[in-house]
Amino acid sequence: MEQALIEKVKAGDEHAFRVLVETYRNFVFHSVYAVLRNQKDAEDATQEVFLKIYLSLPQYENQGFKTWLTRIAVNHAIDMRRKAYRQREEAAEDFQLDTNMRSEESVPDQVAKKEMQRIVRKRIDELPENYRDVIYGFYIEEKTYEQMAKEQNVKRETVATKLHRARLWMKKRWKESDFL
Repeated sequence: MEQALIEKVKAGDEHAFRVLVETYRNFVFHSVYAVLRNQKDAEDATQEVFLKIYLSLPQYENQGFKTWLTRIAVNHAIDMRRKAYRQREEAAEDFQLDTNMRSEESVPDQVAKKEMQRIVRKRIDELPENYRDVIYGFYIEEKTYEQMAKEQNVKRETVATKLHRARLWMKKRWKESDFL
């Protein structure tokens, strides 16, 4: 049945593609959600994955549809996550440049501050992934618990708990001398 459906889609049957989407929508959603951990992003990614599948289906060569579909979905989700991370990094750098330009600090002070920011960013990257987002959001992007809860599609208390656990994790593993 799956192969016949794929052949119909390749022949341009739009109804067959809708059936394909309905059949695999939840599977694709769960595949991308496992990477992105955000419902809205996973919903967007699911739609984008089906567009990629539609455009790539002519090159599909019967090598296991579900495996092929999963590879496209997971790779797309990883790309989205990388892009979001790069955007956060660029925003933080832009903010730092803007802050440095406005200040009347001496050049040595600016260099020391820039080095400290580099060290802090490196240390944040060492955090477990589930803590990294909440620490970055709260301390670097200065978001409220409510903003982060809305973005992550969780309760405010969940964000507070994650932040508390992240602080405990840091206190247990890091010393102030690590930053000097």
